[in-house]
Order: sequence, then C-alpha cells, then structure tokens
Amino acid sequence: MRITRRNCLKGLGALSLCAPFYQLLAHPTPARAAVAPKRIIFWFSPNGTVHKFWRPTGDETSFSFPAGSILEPLAAHRSSLIVLDGLNFVGARGGSHEGGMEHCMTGGGAPSLDQFLAGKIGMATPFPSIELGVQTSAWGASVQTRMSYNDKHQFVHPEDDPAAAFRRLFGASAGAAASGGGFDSKKSVLDMVRAELTSLKKQLGAEEQIKLDAHLDSLRQIERRTAGATSGGASCGGMPAPALTDPKNNDKFPDVGKLQMDILVAAAACDMSRVLSLQWTHTVSPTIFSWAGASEGHHELSHKDDGNAAGVAAFVKAERWMTEQFALFLDRLKATPEADGSGSLLDTSTVVWVKELGDGRLHDFKSVPFVIAGGGNGYWKTGRYLKLTDVPHQKLLVTLGQSMGISMDSFGSPDVTGALAGLST
Repeated sequence: MRITRRNCLKGLGALSLCAPFYQLLAHPTPARAAVAPKRIIFWFSPNGTVHKFWRPTGDETSFSFPAGSILEPLAAHRSSLIVLDGLNFVGARGGSHEGGMEHCMTGGGAPSLDQFLAGKIGMATPFPSIELGVQTSAWGASVQTRMSYNDKHQFVHPEDDPAAAFRRLFGASAGAAASGGGFDSKKSVLDMVRAELTSLKKQLGAEEQIKLDAHLDSLRQIERRTAGATSGGASCGGMPAPALTDPKNNDKFPDVGKLQMDILVAAAACDMSRVLSLQWTHTVSPTIFSWAGASEGHHELSHKDDGNAAGVAAFVKAERWMTEQFALFLDRLKATPEADGSGSLLDTSTVVWVKELGDGRLHDFKSVPFVIAGGGNGYWKTGRYLKLTDVPHQKLLVTLGQSMGISMDSFGSPDVTGALAGLST
C-alpha cells in the first residue's frame, strides 16, 4: 500500500501540500542560516521617483526625512528601515518601463526572486507563495503588468479581487465541505491517511523514516494553523470576509489596497506562506490618485519636468500617499504578534519596497529606490540610509535570498556576483 497522488489530492489538496510527499525523499531539507526571517514580503509601486523629493538627508545612521518629502510618512518607522540609494538595474532589456518591470524582481534571469524563494522554502507552508494585487490586470498580462515569473519565465498573476483572495486563502476548505466536496476542514488529513502512512514508513530505511517523521510533524503544525484560518482565522489574526464590489473601479483603489493589506497581514499571522507580495498597479499606470488631489494619471504625473512645479508637486503628493500606505502596512505588522511569542510580525519579517525605474522622467535605471523594512528575526542592521555608487541591484537580490537561509552567490545575471556587504547584523 502507498500514498497515491489521488488520495493525496483528496486529503491535502486544500492545503497545497501534495508536492512535499513526492519531494521529501528526493530532496534534503535546505540548509538554514543561523538567523533567518520567518517571511519576506515584496511591495511594489510603479513609475520611478523624483530623487530630490525622495532622498533622506543626513548620513548613514543619522538621517531624517525632510518635511514634505516622499518618504516623510515613514518617520515613525525610521529605526526599522534600510533606505538604499544608488542601486542600478544592470542588463535590463527592452524599453524603459517594460524592461524595468521585468527586471526588478528577476535581475535578468528566468524566475523572479519571490518565486525562486517559494521553490526553496514554500513546502513548509500551505501556500508556497501568495501574490496579491491592486488593479494590475486592466491591460491583461504583459511585461508592463507583471513582476513575478516562474522558472520558465512565465507570468505569475497577482489576485486583484480581495474577495477571491480571501476565499482562496481562508475559505476554500470550509467551502468545499459545505458544498459536499468531501473535505472536512475539522478533520485531520494525517489521520485520514494514517494507514497508508504506516505502510509507507515500513518500506523506508531508518534515515528516511526520520525524514518522514519530521515532515509529518511539520504537516501537523500546518493543519493546526489552517484549522484556525479556515474558521475565520480568529486564532491567528484572521479577518472577516471582505465585502467589495467592482474592484477595478479607479475610485475603489484605496479600498482594494486596504483589504489586500489586511489579507496579507492575516495570511502572515496564520503562517499561510513565507513568501508574499502586494503589487500596486503596474508600470505606465493610468491610475488617477483623485483621493490625493490628482486629476491626471500616475504615469502622466511621473513625467512632469522641473519646469512644471505644480505637476511635480502632484506626483510627489501621490507618492506620499503610497508611502502612507506602506507605513500603514508596517503599523499593522508591528501591532500583530507572532503566535509563538517571538515578537511582532514586523520583527520577524523582511518587507521590501520595490520600484522599476530610477527617475521616471528620464526612463532610466540609475539609483532605483529600494527600502527594506522589518527586523527579519534580527537579520538586518536597520535604522540606516545607505548612499551606494552604481551598485548592481542583483547584489541586493542575492542578499535578500541569503537572508532567507538560501546559500547563493548570484541571482539573475551570472555576470554579477556577491551580496551587499554590511546589511546584516
């Protein structure tokens, strides 16, 4: 007797856990760093910046955000930040907007960093990765609208509808049981296949039995977490099902964003995944930030030159609004404790604010702004503003991978090797 793929899908499909049963004996558990964060969250917003309104003032450890500047809303989180200036996109291909969008998370390789990490550590959680979006798909899927790619360089699509995201993450198991789908989220899947597991274990050698026991212990922990999540998530920071109509409506943009942030925080608290992302619209975004006083699309505002002071001011105001959302997200993470008492979600997470251009007016890939937030379980040396000089951003991608316990020396372009020195404690 053996655990068949059909039985695995019947019992474990709702948890996305079939793959580990087939990979367990073929692949050893990846080595972990001495201190590695519990999760990494990628946060994207488009159309570059205006550096003189983005840059902090001061030196590496004694810096501040000028009044009226784009990053000023992050002042309360200053001690939890690493602001990175001087990272260049090396080897980005295609047009400026499209090339930057495709390159920002891939570094020029096939997979994006989030999907690469999901392939390495994703089997430890119900979902290898979670991708949420805010109005990313009005133009369909293209290099203008997608930042995530699998190992075949195929698009990985973010979910733009908060209600659909909630059903997938927190409502699938309960919904299947209610509709007669055969899976009862209150039952232990491991108990359902106990006889087959016992038979399998008898066929294994001593070393493989130890691996199997460790893997089953991990699955049991996932079951316990998921049981709380599918019953509303109250036991791990869950939330009520979102009620929102027409998530594609421009005026609903802030509402969609808030719900997606709430869902990400709940998913992180429930340990649904350790690789998460939130993509706010896309490059060349036509979104009109009317709630921030704008009357023109975000992309159009991003091209206002210095001779148009009112236009630049409108773009800065829109970017400050986006920074306010980032700060709100960090607030939520900081206010949510880890279930094991090891700190807040902000203490144990790495949050990376990603952009696809440097100066949006110039369509260039120089000094593309990046911000790292969160403690990463003590991995990062935060409270710093780093003024780099023409450093390939692939080095940051390598550093982020290493922070998650992955042994790697390059990512994306094989011509760039090594990590950014001095970022970790």
